[in-house]
Amino acid sequence: MTSLPTVTPVILSGGSGTRLWPRSRSMYPKQFIRFFDDQETSFLGATLRRLPPASGFGAPIVSCNNDHRFLIKEELEAAGIEPHAIVLEPSARNTAPAIAAAALIATRQNPDAILAVMPSDHVVRDEDTFRDKILAAASVAATGRLVLFGITPSEAHTGYGYIRQGAPLPDHTDVFTVDAFFEKPDKATAEGYLASGGYCWNSGIFVLHAATFINELGKYEPSVLEAAAGAVKQAESDLGFLRLEASAFATAPNISVDYAVMEHTDRAVMLTMDVGWSDVGSWASMWDIAPRDPSGNYVNGGKGGAVIEDTRGCYIHSEKPVVATLGVENLIIVDTPDALLVADRNRAQDVSGIVKRLRENGRKEHEQHLRNYRPWGFFETLNVSSRFQVKKLHVKPGGKLSMQMHHHRSEHWIVVQGTAKVVIGETESLVRENESVYIVATQWHRLENPGKVPLELIEVQMGSYLGEDDIIRSDDIYKRSPDETR
Repeated sequence: MTSLPTVTPVILSGGSGTRLWPRSRSMYPKQFIRFFDDQETSFLGATLRRLPPASGFGAPIVSCNNDHRFLIKEELEAAGIEPHAIVLEPSARNTAPAIAAAALIATRQNPDAILAVMPSDHVVRDEDTFRDKILAAASVAATGRLVLFGITPSEAHTGYGYIRQGAPLPDHTDVFTVDAFFEKPDKATAEGYLASGGYCWNSGIFVLHAATFINELGKYEPSVLEAAAGAVKQAESDLGFLRLEASAFATAPNISVDYAVMEHTDRAVMLTMDVGWSDVGSWASMWDIAPRDPSGNYVNGGKGGAVIEDTRGCYIHSEKPVVATLGVENLIIVDTPDALLVADRNRAQDVSGIVKRLRENGRKEHEQHLRNYRPWGFFETLNVSSRFQVKKLHVKPGGKLSMQMHHHRSEHWIVVQGTAKVVIGETESLVRENESVYIVATQWHRLENPGKVPLELIEVQMGSYLGEDDIIRSDDIYKRSPDETR
């Protein structure tokens, strides 16, 4: 009996998670967030651990954008997983080009590679059954099939696309040909699907024979394959990342794998499963999977707790001292330090429209939290005025900011935890807890944590312009581009 090739997970982490605003922002989207108190890891961390190398799966290929690369690297390190590749997409081009690049990378090492392609931000409750289903799908994919997973529907959900199953494959009880794909339906149509049977939710999870996928993509969307092939051929390694060549990748059409291949090929089959899956695509989905009280409320009141009275069917999250509700039902209430969302739970799918308006109005709340993550740690804005602002800097052990200079602001640094190595001009010194330094505008300077515990300091900036783009670098161990701050 011929053994199957090792299954290589391909994890797509390019989404911005706009429908879970304000907790999810474009620079720190939902796959990196721990939404519940009992959540041991982020959605991405759980995805990485779902098909671990220790269980016989291959090292994963993770595809992401440039802004998230160090967050991805930290999640992999936390999971103890050495990736096959962290692929940096230079522009957003949807799932077909991303999967094409991964397939080309995988087949360079193994022409018979089998890929398990999945988004980074889904929930799977029954992970043992999920792994079994992946392996079952791999045996089908090894025959040259492209397997997509259909989720047995539990309700007439209007937030998912649907797949109508065709005839069963011989010798398989849960694998079917694909009869048709359907976009997200209205409520009446979804209820009709559920009543008639034979319809599944489209999970966006695939197990693919990589070479077959490449061939089918060349048949139906050759421009996608040509762009991906050029981007992979000219890709460059950089600090453990694989940077796809930007100009070649940019020529790829912005198209999903369903539109590019799965809706056209006769190689597609659907494997059905019921594993407690959710794509967590809205706050209503978060409410669905959240632990709730007898009145149907999920409440995380932060440090101050919560006071709820005559409240039903609500999702309540607050990062402020206290949240209180009275006489309300079916609401989404999400209160973060710089943004508050109050929405009808039935309108949760429309939150992305709020994000669009924020972007159009030139606001920054769609992009960043007050806490901004960097490869060396993070900084958090504490207070802002017209001529000064106060931040907390958290530098992880071994973290090192770039050698930099500011034209328009001076900075005071007060160390509150740990020991800082500070370079100002030609002078290097150690600054310990309860000590401070002052950096004049136009002075070159650098901050580093040489210790084994996190370094925390308070930074007071003063000047005529306090934007994060007032920075000139001369050296950066993380090799960031000039438009990346800090």
